Parts: sequence; structure tokens; C-alpha cells
Amino acid sequence: MQAELPMYECTEDALRAAVLAIGGSKKAGPMLWPDKGVDAASRLLLDSVNPLRSEKLSLSQAMLILRAARDVGCYAPFQWVASECGFDASPVTAAEEVDRLTSVLETSAKTMATAMAALERMQRARAVA
Repeated sequence: MQAELPMYECTEDALRAAVLAIGGSKKAGPMLWPDKGVDAASRLLLDSVNPLRSEKLSLSQAMLILRAARDVGCYAPFQWVASECGFDASPVTAAEEVDRLTSVLETSAKTMATAMAALERMQRARAVA
């Protein structure tokens, strides 16, 4: 994990840092626009992370870039965005995510079992009436 949270001047700066961490615009651009050639996708991405250009990434595209940066160990761009929004963000390990999802599934299974039992009771009561 990165020790210090760098200060970016704008969201586009943070996204540019994430793109560099991924391997540059020629690698990241086709992730966003697989239907475009490498050069066209790269150029569009560079324009989209330039605050002086009108082209902008959608929220889902920005999230894809931030996730790809996370996958290569670059957390600072997202942490900066979170900080700018008043949140403290830290990376979640794969083990922590597995634990969280396991807990969600266990709770869901208990809720489903309770609902099924209630439905069966209602169906039996209707059958008797």
C-alpha cells in the first residue's frame, strides 16, 4: 500500500495517475473502448482525463480505471477522490471480501429459510380452511 496520499489538483489528475499505474493510455484505453483501435482508444482516454477538453469519462468508466489501478496496487487516486468527498478509504483484502460475502450469504440463507417457513404455514392454513 502507498504510504502517503498524494494531492492531485483535480479528478482528472487522479485518473491520469491511475491510468499510468495501469500501464498507460494504450493499455487502459482499449479496456474502456474495446471496439476502437488502440491508438483511437488511447487518444480518447487522454482527452477524457484532460481537464481542458470536453470529453469526459462516465462514472462507470472512471470506476473501471480506479479498480484496474487497485488491481496493480495503486490506491492513491481512489483514496484522494474519497478524501475529497469527506471519506477515509482503505483497500479491502481478498480475505476480508470473502468474509463479508460469506456473511451476506449466511444472513440471506437464514432470511430465506424464515420466509419459506412462514409461506408454508400460510399455505397449510389456507388448505385447512
